[in-house]
Amino acid sequence: MTKKKTLYNPGTLALLLFLFVILFNPFVIVNAGERGVLMQFGKVEETILGEGIHAVIPLVNTVKKLSVRVQKQESSAEASSKDLQEVFTDVALNWHIFPEEANAVFQQVGDENAIVERIINPAVEEVLKAVMAKYTAEEIITKRGEVKAGVDNSLTERLIGYHIRVDDISLVHVHFSQRFSDAVEAKQIAEQEAKKTGFVVMKALKDAEIKVNLARGEAEAQSLLRETLTSELLLKQAIDKWNGEPPLIIGEGGTKLLNLSNFAKNKEN
Repeated sequence: MTKKKTLYNPGTLALLLFLFVILFNPFVIVNAGERGVLMQFGKVEETILGEGIHAVIPLVNTVKKLSVRVQKQESSAEASSKDLQEVFTDVALNWHIFPEEANAVFQQVGDENAIVERIINPAVEEVLKAVMAKYTAEEIITKRGEVKAGVDNSLTERLIGYHIRVDDISLVHVHFSQRFSDAVEAKQIAEQEAKKTGFVVMKALKDAEIKVNLARGEAEAQSLLRETLTSELLLKQAIDKWNGEPPLIIGEGGTKLLNLSNFAKNKEN
């Protein structure tokens, strides 16, 4: 009788219940941003546990928690352009598991690490190779937005079959081999030198044209002056500048008076 009372003692029952909860844990808590994949004897069930506390059957049910938050994965890949130039690309991918398909992705692929290693990294590398091969090295630089859109669309289509949603992809850094970079730099230098040479040539031609125009203008002015310079005009200019004293010419024959009319006639002839 004493043993029965000891067995059913409230304190003893509470201790047994506590040990049962600790050992078998009939409750599971799914945190914010997670989904619980419910399994029965290791078999994935269709039921997906949302955020909160859930009762499960100890030893029968197990729960695997998967994050459905947006996650960032950075990776690097090497590809070849349409003109066979080596392209090295650093990619930052934001992705998340479809919450309502958490059980399917866990059953087919595994947890987050398995998703990254088995699905995302190989997909990024393959998509980059396929997209980069459609563009020349120069187009990859000048059409960067178009290249990014092509990578985004192809990767989204590929990963959605694995219950993974692509939120955003960034081509963080795209660079080429050192040989190609040196060739681009040499081309830019040559173009700059060509532009400089063209400017010098144009300036020389312009200066020559100015000199020709000046010479032509001076010749035309001289011709016009010869045509308009008459004896009457010369006489008038001489009279306008005469100071009232008889003009003299000093030579071997002595001092002579200058006959303006004769001078004008001689100038005209």
